[in-house]
Order: sequence, then C-alpha cells, then structure tokens
Amino acid sequence: MENVHLAGEEEDLYSGYNDYNPTFDSEELENDVGFQQAVRTSHGRRPPMTAKFPGTAIGARPLASSFGARIPLASSMGRPMTGAVQDGAARPMTAVRAAGYTSSLTRGSTFDPLGQSKGPAPSLEAKNEDTPEEKIKILEKKVNDLIEESCMAQSIGALQLALEKAKEAGRKERALVRQREQSGNADHINLDLTYSVLLNLANQYANNEMYPEALNSYQVIVKNKMFSNAGRLKVNMANIYVKQKNYPKAIKFYRMALDQISNAHKEMRIKIMQNIGVVFVRMGQYSDAITSFEHIMSESPNIKTGFNLILCYYAIGDRERMKKAFQKLISVPLGIDDEDKYIPSNDDTDSSMVIEAIKNDKLHQMERDLKVLAEKYIMTAAKLIAPAIETSFATGFDWCVDMVKNSQYVELANDLEINKAITYLRQKDFNQAVETLKTFEKKDSRVKSAAATNLSFLYFLEKDYDQADRYADLAMTADRYNPAALINKGNTVFVKQDYEKAAEFYKEALRNDSSCTEALYNLGLTYKKLNRLEEALDCFLKLHAILRNSAQVMYQLANLYELLEDPQQAIEWLIQVLSVTHTDPQALAKLGELYDGEGDKSQAFQYYYESFRYFPSNIDVIEWLGAYYIETQFCEKAIQYFERATLIQPTQVKWQLMVASCYRRSGNYQKALETYKDIHRKFPENVECLRFLVRLCTDMGLKEVQDYATKLKKAEKMKEIKEQRVKSGREGSARGRRESREGSAGSAVSQSESKQLSPLLDSGRDSGHSSNSTKGERLSAKMRSLPGSNEPYEASSPKEIDASYVDPLGPQMERPKTGAKRRVEDDDFADEELGDDLLPE
Repeated sequence: MENVHLAGEEEDLYSGYNDYNPTFDSEELENDVGFQQAVRTSHGRRPPMTAKFPGTAIGARPLASSFGARIPLASSMGRPMTGAVQDGAARPMTAVRAAGYTSSLTRGSTFDPLGQSKGPAPSLEAKNEDTPEEKIKILEKKVNDLIEESCMAQSIGALQLALEKAKEAGRKERALVRQREQSGNADHINLDLTYSVLLNLANQYANNEMYPEALNSYQVIVKNKMFSNAGRLKVNMANIYVKQKNYPKAIKFYRMALDQISNAHKEMRIKIMQNIGVVFVRMGQYSDAITSFEHIMSESPNIKTGFNLILCYYAIGDRERMKKAFQKLISVPLGIDDEDKYIPSNDDTDSSMVIEAIKNDKLHQMERDLKVLAEKYIMTAAKLIAPAIETSFATGFDWCVDMVKNSQYVELANDLEINKAITYLRQKDFNQAVETLKTFEKKDSRVKSAAATNLSFLYFLEKDYDQADRYADLAMTADRYNPAALINKGNTVFVKQDYEKAAEFYKEALRNDSSCTEALYNLGLTYKKLNRLEEALDCFLKLHAILRNSAQVMYQLANLYELLEDPQQAIEWLIQVLSVTHTDPQALAKLGELYDGEGDKSQAFQYYYESFRYFPSNIDVIEWLGAYYIETQFCEKAIQYFERATLIQPTQVKWQLMVASCYRRSGNYQKALETYKDIHRKFPENVECLRFLVRLCTDMGLKEVQDYATKLKKAEKMKEIKEQRVKSGREGSARGRRESREGSAGSAVSQSESKQLSPLLDSGRDSGHSSNSTKGERLSAKMRSLPGSNEPYEASSPKEIDASYVDPLGPQMERPKTGAKRRVEDDDFADEELGDDLLPE
C-alpha cells in the first residue's frame, strides 16, 4: 500500500501527458553543442554493437545513444576507457579505428559518408578497338552473323543468296584464323566456329546441287581429327551419292557412318539402315534389302519399313513371307491414343473446353496424318499381294480382309471390300463389281452411301438411268451430305432434260463440299443448256481458279465467250488451251475458224494446217484448206486435200469432181480427162461429170464426144423424170394434208384460192428438201450446186466456195470429262468415290 498514491481532490488526473522530452527534439540537434562535438571529433565513436538478442541488430542499441551530452553514450558506457579523461579534454586515440573514418578529418568538415560532395563519377573509358583482341572479337561476330543470314536465306528459298553468304563467311573465318596466328594466339582458335562455317558451306553447296563442291567441303570436316562426331556427316555424303545414282559408294558411306555411331543413338542407326535398304532396292538387290528391313522390323518396327519389306517379298515372289510381312504391317503400333478422348463429356464443362481446344491442334493433326498414311500403305499392300498370295484375286483379297478385321484397323475392312469391287472394274468384270457393291446395302450408313454411289455411277455408264437414279436416292438417304451421291442424282435428272432440278442438286453438292469441282463443272454445263451464259461463265471462271491447267475448262470458257459474241476473248482462251495441249486438233481447228471469222486468213490457215497435220481425217478442215488454195490460185496444192477427202468419203462424188476441176484449172487437161472418165465409171448417171466430159472432148477434138453427149441427154432426161416424180408425190401428199385440214376445219376455200396457195406450198417443200441435204452439202454451198452452164466450175468464182466450220464442241469438247478411269484407278477410295463423275451430254 505504500506504493499506492491516492490522488487528492484537487490533483489533475491527466496531468503530464502533454509534457515534451527535449531528447526527442531532432530539430534542435544543429544547436546541440555536445552532439555536434561528437560528430566532428572522435568523441563518441564506438565499434559496431553486437545484438543482445539473436536475430536483431537494433534491439541492443539504447534508445538515446545519439543524443550527445544529454544522455551518456552507450559506447562510452559499454567498454572500458583506455586512459584517464579529464573534464573538457579530448578523448585520446585508440589503436582500433572505426571503418570509414580517418584521422585526417579536421574540425569543421561535414559528415559525408557517401562521398556525394565529390560530384558525379567519371565516365567509363571507351574500349580501344585497335587492339588485336578487339579486332578478333568483331570479326568473329561478323562470321556468326553471316552464318545466320545464310541459314535464313535458305529457309525462304533463296538458295543462291544462301550460298553467297556461306562463301563470304568462309572467307571471313580464314581471315580470322590468320589474324589469330599473327597475334600469337593460334592456340585459341575457335574450332566450333570453323566447324559451323564448313558445315553450312557444304549444306548450301548440296542445296544448290553443286555436289562435287559439297563432297569436298564434307571431306574437309571428316578428315579433320579435331572435330568430334564428324563421322556422322558421312550420311550427308551418302545422300549426295544417292542423288548422283552412285549407289555402291552410297552404301559404303552409309555403312561407314553406321560404324561410327554408337548403339546409344538407336533411332539414327535405324534410319541409316532404312536408307541402306532403299538403296539396295534401287540397285535391284532385294535379298540385301530384305536383310536390312527385317532387322529394322525386329528392332523398331514402323509402317514404312513394313511396306517396303512387303514390296521386296513381292519382287522375289515369296508368298508365305508376303503373308507374314502383311501380318507384321497391320500389327505395327502407331502410338496414337484412342479417339474417344476427343469426345467431350456433358458433365465436366472445364474438360469439355480443353477437349474442344485440342481437337484440331497440331498434335491431333499429326496423329490423323499418321493414321491416314498407315491406312494407305495397308490398302496398297493388300491390293498388291492379293492376286499373288492365293490362286485367285478374290481369295487373296478375302484373306487380307480377314487379317484386317482381326487387327486395330477394323474400319479399314469395308474400304478394302470396296477396293475389291474397283479391282473387278479394272479387270472389266462389271457383274462381280456390282455384286460386291450390293453386299454393302445392309452395312452402316457411311459404307452403304459409298457403295450405292458407285453402283449409281456404274449403272449411269451403262445408260440404265432408272437403276442409277434408284441407287443415287439410296446413297442420298444413307448420307445426305455425300456430294458424290448428289452429283449422280443431278446427272440422272440432267439426262431427263430437267435442267433446273439438276442445277439444284449440283448447288447442294457445292454447299456440302465447296471444293467439289465436278459439281461446279456440271453446274456450268447446266446453265449453258438453260442459256444463262453469264452464270455459266461465272462457274467456269471459278473452276479455272481451282484447276489452272484444265484444258476442258478453258475450252468451255472460249466457247462461252464465242456464244457471248466476244471472239477476241474466245481466241485468248483457246490459245491458253493450246499452251496445255499443244496437239489438240479440235482446238486448233476452232481457233482457225475464229480467225477466219475475224478476217485473218493467214492466221486461220496456220491453225487449220496444224490441225490437219495432227488429225488429217477431219473433213471440215480438209475442205477449208482446199478452198483456201483455190482462192489463192494454187490449185495444184488443193488437189492433195481433195484426194484425202475422196479417201475419207469415197461415195461422195463432189470431192472427185473437185480433184478433176483442180487439174483443169492448173492446165493439166489430160489428167483432168482421165479423172472424169474414172468418175464416170464409178457414177455413170452423174450429169455434171458427163457435161465436163463433153466439154473436154469437144475442146480436145476427141471422137468420144458423141457418145458422151448421148449419155448426157439420157442422164438429164432420167434426172428430170425422177425430179418430177418426187415433186408430184410431194404435191399430192401436201394437197391431201391441206384438204384434210380444210375439211376438218369446215372452211370453204375456193378453188382459185387453192391454186394461189399451191405455189407457196411447193416452195416450202423445196426449202424443206434442201434442209435435208447432207453435211458436206451444207458446208459448201457452191460446191454443192454444180451449175448447168458450159463452164460449171470456172463460171463460179473461187471466192464463192464456202469453207464454214462445224463447231467441234458437240462431238468432242461439249462432252465433259468422265472420271470413270480416273476414279477407278484411284487408290484412296475413302476420299474420292466413283460417283464424282462429270455428266456426258
């Protein structure tokens, strides 16, 4: 209780709280003499304090150790004094001096432990680039930069620039070595840089197909013992020998490289052995190749080596080993995870988002590509060995299908069955092909659609349009998004001339597969049939952007521009056709026709002549060339063309008469007379030939003139009788039809009116008769009507001989390409079915 202080009534309970301790007045430190004295002199200096408590450095310091004379300093209290200190006297020096302070400090100097009063630090001294070491470093950097530039140029395809950079890097590197030797630093030569320069130079030589230079550069690296692992470059040298077809030396270098690579690099050794096997195949040494491939299949099997092994067994005709190799091929692990992992689950949203992200990433694309490659090799191997491993093709193919069904490629069995049908087509066994395809009608939708598509195509080729339409519908029912099925359906509608509906099917096929060129081509033909030429032109222009070198597409464009009355554009497109197919006689003849229509006879003659040279049996081209020579007064040259026409159409008297006329025009009357006599023996009733014989015999004073004149009169009389009979028969039939029409209509036309109408009807009949004339008569009107004058050929000017040209698009180019052969021979049936076929009009 003695320590209890009871406050009086008058005491303030809160007194003393506002009292201020002057010790904490930092603003008055400048006026504190004791503090300033301690700062300016050694008075108060002390060694660093050690912490009283572990882990702390500040807890050991007294709170008021820096406030001079007001509170005794901890340094003067914590350690013994070295000497007696008098009041007011300076503290004597000690033997141990505090870090950062010297005795040279005088009174009045300021406290500046960081040395800020001295000003900024002096600038760094610039490197002297004239020293040998700096020059070497700069040169090394230039060499490295040139190597990088060379590699970058190669990556963008600038092979010549890459080689120039590599050569320049080699020159700089040699200068660098000389400079090191001159400076006495030969021991510090950068071997890695030398290796990089030589290797890059050799690679660039090889890329530019400068193989001797590349081999020399590789040889420099290989022979230098200072380069470690340089023996691997013998693989590159062996590759060059393979390109040079020096196979024995390539084998030698591959084996040398194999000896210098340890077993730790298993993958590289496998690849080298695979190269050795391929080179042995090229040399025809299949037994040695089999040894290499069998070793690989036992150590590290892969799809490509398994397929090569089957090829080698097929080459030597070993049936049993072919079967074993096929079983090994389908059992090769691909290292691909199950496709089910890419199916999103409805429960977990996060995992579904991850699966959606990786569904089409590069890794999944690589997996798909590997699987497609494996399926391609298996399909090709099965089709190759099926006829060889058993007595018949069907038995062998069935064995392959059974093996595939028991492997990881179960889905491939159906495609093999369809390829079996395609092989039957190659063998012209259509019935077996149809039977094989019909077995797929009860399969799943994808296989059923493919089989029905092929059946529709086969029936379409056989012109059984009802069956083709039925199977096209079946294919569409199984898979509505199958563009081949839609095209086949459009084709069956097209042949029924329902062009609008056909166009809808082709458009739907394009919506399902925008790259379906067959649908686009057929759509263009459909628009052309509907006379919607601008839309057809748009289709074929789009198709040309996809198929740049398709002659048929360019020909269709030329034909459309001709129909649109733009002959210049048509000529341009036909010239592009000839740039692809230089020897197409139809395109050459069409180009000649267009130039003839433009009035350019010389160009027209050039193209017509080229067309005749490649196909000398086109009667229209022959006629134009003959007419051209008659027009230019070179009748002797026209004879050979009309003689060719005589050989092609021996029953047409017109060509033989033209030959005789050319002899007459050229002045060879004796030859003309012999020709006319020969024509008279073959066509004794030909009036024109007899007229020429009478004229020639009269001019030459021959005795046969009377005989020929008599025969001419008889022939003319017989001709008149025939014409009258034909005319009276036609008049009677026309009058009977007119009377029946008049009687049925109940009209009362007078007899005089009937007599007035009859001449008009007769003229109509004559015109109808002329319209039924032959194709040759239509092509040459003046040669058709041999005039009855005394000068039948000479009376008509040569310029009147017509040389018009029949559009070849009908029999040749208007019929679009049929993809039967291409589709049948296509190995990858899963991508292209037989039904993707263009429609023959």
